[in-house]
Amino acid sequence: MTNPAAKPPAWRKALAPRAAGVVYAFIALLAVLTITSSVQGRPSYLSSVNLSNILEQSALIGILAIFMTVVLISGNFDLSVASTAALAGTVALKLIDGNGTFLAVLAAIACGALVGLVNALLVQKVGVNAFIVTLGTLTAVRGVVQAILDGKSITAHNTALLSFSTGRWELPVAVALVLGGALIALAVVLAVRSGPARTSAASSGADSSGAVREKLTATWPLWLGGLLILVIAGFRPNLLEQAVPVWIMLGLALVASLVLRFTVIGRNLYAVGGNAEAARLSGINVDRYKMGAFVLNGVLAAVVGVLYAGRFNSVDPTVLTGGELTVIAAAVLGGTSLFGGSGVVVKSVIGTLILFTLSNGFNVLNIGSNYQNVVQGTVLVAAASLYTATSQRDRALFRKRVARKTADPAPVLTKSSA
Repeated sequence: MTNPAAKPPAWRKALAPRAAGVVYAFIALLAVLTITSSVQGRPSYLSSVNLSNILEQSALIGILAIFMTVVLISGNFDLSVASTAALAGTVALKLIDGNGTFLAVLAAIACGALVGLVNALLVQKVGVNAFIVTLGTLTAVRGVVQAILDGKSITAHNTALLSFSTGRWELPVAVALVLGGALIALAVVLAVRSGPARTSAASSGADSSGAVREKLTATWPLWLGGLLILVIAGFRPNLLEQAVPVWIMLGLALVASLVLRFTVIGRNLYAVGGNAEAARLSGINVDRYKMGAFVLNGVLAAVVGVLYAGRFNSVDPTVLTGGELTVIAAAVLGGTSLFGGSGVVVKSVIGTLILFTLSNGFNVLNIGSNYQNVVQGTVLVAAASLYTATSQRDRALFRKRVARKTADPAPVLTKSSA
């Protein structure tokens, strides 16, 4: 007889709209754009050239979305990322001709770390609301950029950053096959090693295998990424050659996913964002994690600023204006909670791809720009509504399970039953 209070299978939870809705939305969007392009007699929307364009356009915002997700998981908020990136790019181009590439990049990253540290101190030590602090630093840092540039654009003569940011790296097919297989194997190993360890000695073999299946389902970013690499290597090897920022985005997404999912640091970060007081009582240094997320976000924003400046070898006072809203939209579209304790960086990257696929699709189909913001805003609101509705449903189901457990009396062992 089925226990009504039993938890749903892990695979069903992983495939639920709350968990995988952004993946379904991305697949549906690609299908609609592909069919529409075919009906209108246009070139295939899923051509290697067009897919590479989408990846290149979304790479820098995707990097920002990864670490915005980290900040949101910690329970904070950062509106200053685009201004920080603009400051770092400006500093890098200002210094590169007279001081060399290394010192210019180092100074730019230091500026990003400084902005992140200021945000962290004001929020965690002074106690000012994160929204107000980062809104203030957004304005102040943008003002510093305008003061440095004096309302003019600058161009560097040193082209080292240009060569790096616009360079392309090709992953050999053999290496891609090995990497895809390694990611799938890593997912299986993590499941096998972690699953039985959570099962008591008295548990049956079915319980152990169930725990392994649950852990294997939890590692879906690894095996899905590995499967995707294998498919690309087998059927679309042209996609293995991408711009440097794309590889940086993919590498950072993989590393951040592993750290958040399988390390003590990641578990503590989720605990801090979910319930800071409970985390503090359990011995976690809450301020260290929250401040570290701010500083890390500032550093990576600076890296994005350097890459952006290098792409054009030029910056102006309006560089990346409004980018912070796109970053937050991508994270929210990926299901990251604005209240902390919940988020997956891979889904934030997919959220970024959705936003840029929409823009790309409008351009390919010659749809007026007036409708782009309307559709993008509608998609964002619809996604947020879906996540909110499913969260409320999950909380209601959880309360019902708890009520059933408390209502059912615990079985009493008699001598005969013993």
